[in-house]
Amino acid sequence: MKNKSIAEIKQLLDQGSLTNSDISIIQHDPRKGVQQLWKSYQKKIEKKQALELRFTEMSQFEEKSYSSGANHIAGIDEAGRGPLAGPVVAAAVILPRNFKLLGLDDSKQLNEIKRNEFFSIIKNEAVSYGIAIISNQTIDEVNIYEATKIAMLDALSQLEPSPDHVLIDAVPLENVSCTSESIVKGDQKSITIAAASILAKVTRDTIMKKIHKDFPYYDFNSNMGYGTRNHIEALHKYGITPFHRKSFAPIRSEIIR
Repeated sequence: MKNKSIAEIKQLLDQGSLTNSDISIIQHDPRKGVQQLWKSYQKKIEKKQALELRFTEMSQFEEKSYSSGANHIAGIDEAGRGPLAGPVVAAAVILPRNFKLLGLDDSKQLNEIKRNEFFSIIKNEAVSYGIAIISNQTIDEVNIYEATKIAMLDALSQLEPSPDHVLIDAVPLENVSCTSESIVKGDQKSITIAAASILAKVTRDTIMKKIHKDFPYYDFNSNMGYGTRNHIEALHKYGITPFHRKSFAPIRSEIIR
């Protein structure tokens, strides 16, 4: 170890194949480059430990359900309750018991690149998943809360096998054929709900980007239908699109005006 170059030491640190003796030598190596490598390595280890702890904390609802006899636990979440335009999307997912994805969290806490990466991993590794899309027309007919529940139940119905227990982000659901619990801010407390939130958000964002191509003035590719200043200004200038929710207050005022 003493005779190794900085590049060789970096390779060993990247591989993580160090003995206690190796670590001691690195810690006492006077070369500035080695000490910088060691500091970076320590930060990397600390970050991984924090992610491990976070994942364990977010697995508590699942572990409790497994301990109670459940084999297939579903998580449900939605994306798009608040926007002025576009559908509401719900996703339901059953993860394998040994599923592990460090960094998994509420979709809003992740950047787009990480969400898309996790989206693919979750779809590939899930026992089962379902995604439901409810249009803005239906939202106007039944209201956003009811439309959200319709989407959640639709997504849940797509799961095969059927779940033994369901974890839901915030919204209590009736007519579920198994036990369920509604968890406030569940996408920050449950890995299964967090996984569902990613499936829902990435799906909805993709839809809004497609709509943007036909209606570029509203910036749907960046605001995803939320009422940003540019979006509101475009409403005043160009009026509503077929994808706007006419039952939402700012849109109603534009129609009446």
